[in-house]
Amino acid sequence: MELHNIEKLIEKYLEATTTVAEEEALKAYFLKGDVAPHLKEYTAMFTYFSVAKEETFTKQVPLKPRKRNYKWLSVAAVAVLVFGIYYGNDYREQKEAEYVLQQTKKAFSLIAQNLNKGTEKLVYLNKFEEAKNKIYKTN
Repeated sequence: MELHNIEKLIEKYLEATTTVAEEEALKAYFLKGDVAPHLKEYTAMFTYFSVAKEETFTKQVPLKPRKRNYKWLSVAAVAVLVFGIYYGNDYREQKEAEYVLQQTKKAFSLIAQNLNKGTEKLVYLNKFEEAKNKIYKTN
């Protein structure tokens, strides 16, 4: 294969646009041994790919069956249940306290409205007091 075509195929290979047949042509060129000097850096890569393709893993992998420890699972379930009951009651008490707080605010609001009605009348007493002070001071 001429050198110009190999250089184009390498560019396509590095851009990941080659076909399988073009990759096989590249691999054959670099494995035959007669490679142009400026392309020798790619020889190691294609040699590695051909060697790695032939490798297989032959070691036996021991697989141990996993034991299920259901005792701890039941302990965890009881802990979650107790936790839920404890904080469930706390949540209900908190809602009741919020309701009581709202009712108390309403009651204080009604008391404040009634007290404000009484203070409106005090304005007239202040005017009366001012008039009385003017009369007594002038005499």
